[in-house]
Amino acid sequence: MEKIKITVIRKARYDDLIQKYENPIEHACDIQEGSVYVSENAQMPCGFCTSAWETVLPFVTELANGGGNFYDGWMKNPKSAMISCNDGFRPVSFLIEVI
Repeated sequence: MEKIKITVIRKARYDDLIQKYENPIEHACDIQEGSVYVSENAQMPCGFCTSAWETVLPFVTELANGGGNFYDGWMKNPKSAMISCNDGFRPVSFLIEVI
């Protein structure tokens, strides 16, 4: 299996949506922009967000098993994907790529 690098590219925050719809949460997302994680054997890296992992896992698994070229040429690098976690209040964008 290929090792997969997961880089935190961007972290957004929508305070208007948080104020309108979300109950207060402490430590909703502690991931920092620029952080890099490495997945070996398609396993969740230490310190990675469990909720975000559920979102990126199918892409990590496909790349780790030699796949890629998602959506027929979506990415310039066919051995990569740009995926955002499913938090609608604080979406985080991850670049996932084969090392």
